[in-house]
Amino acid sequence: MRRIFFTLIVFTICTTVIAQSPDSIPHRAVDSLVADTLQARDSVSVAIIDSSVSERPLQHFISWQIQRGQPWAQQVLQHHPYYNFTTIPVVHASNIKLFKGKELLFYVLVFLVFLFAWFKLVFAKYFNDLFKVFFQTTLKQRQIREQLMQSPMPSLAFNIFFVLCTALYLAFLAEYFERAPHENFWFTYIYCIAGLAIIYCIKYIGLKICGWLFSMPRAADSYIFIVFIINKIIGIFLLPVVIILGTADENVRQVVWVLSWCGIGGLLCYRFILGFASIRNEVRFNLFHFFLYLCAFEAAPLLLIYKLLVVAF
Repeated sequence: MRRIFFTLIVFTICTTVIAQSPDSIPHRAVDSLVADTLQARDSVSVAIIDSSVSERPLQHFISWQIQRGQPWAQQVLQHHPYYNFTTIPVVHASNIKLFKGKELLFYVLVFLVFLFAWFKLVFAKYFNDLFKVFFQTTLKQRQIREQLMQSPMPSLAFNIFFVLCTALYLAFLAEYFERAPHENFWFTYIYCIAGLAIIYCIKYIGLKICGWLFSMPRAADSYIFIVFIINKIIGIFLLPVVIILGTADENVRQVVWVLSWCGIGGLLCYRFILGFASIRNEVRFNLFHFFLYLCAFEAAPLLLIYKLLVVAF
């Protein structure tokens, strides 16, 4: 009896296991890391299989006869099966902005600053006396004036500095009014240097000759001294002006132009006043005669040079 009951139980369990469907069996949890690894391998294999890069068949390789006079690398490029190196390349228009540097102008400005600092350091006493004569009108001024007139080397150095700074200012001015004698800015600068040097050399020699002809060498020397003293002050005044004109934007430059015109005009008027007072102490003449001199020797040459520039260029 027991054997029959045990046999029935075993038969029932086996029948249940066989009849059970695979979906009804619970799935065992799979490690997430293993699953990700398998998925990554599948994606890589799919990417390799579905690659959009097509290779050119090997039958397109062609043979050529090697030329001994031509470089080997050049022959390989000419007969390359994948890339055509023999056709003319296609040129596409580009909107790349080209920047024109001002390196030379920067170096010139640095040179002018260095030159002024060197002159001020080497000729420190002359520099201090220069401003004392410019701002003082006492009896001591005559002594300082005589000392300055007896210092030719510092005077020549600051005259050269005046020519360099004023010529650069005139080059900027010619470019501003579009009256430059040359398209190249530096040729215009050289022309301005030459013009200023020639004008003041002729002026110096002419005043010396006039003083000798009319037996008034002292009056001529006094006026020459005042002219070149004001020129030195103008050169020092124009140094920061040309630095701003060479580096600032258009709005700032417009303000600097107006201020520079006012400053130069004021210094020239002050020169005429000092010149009239100095010569009046030496020679008795009428104010109208001095006005005629200014028109003939100061204004007329500048107007002739401007007319020449307008007609020639």
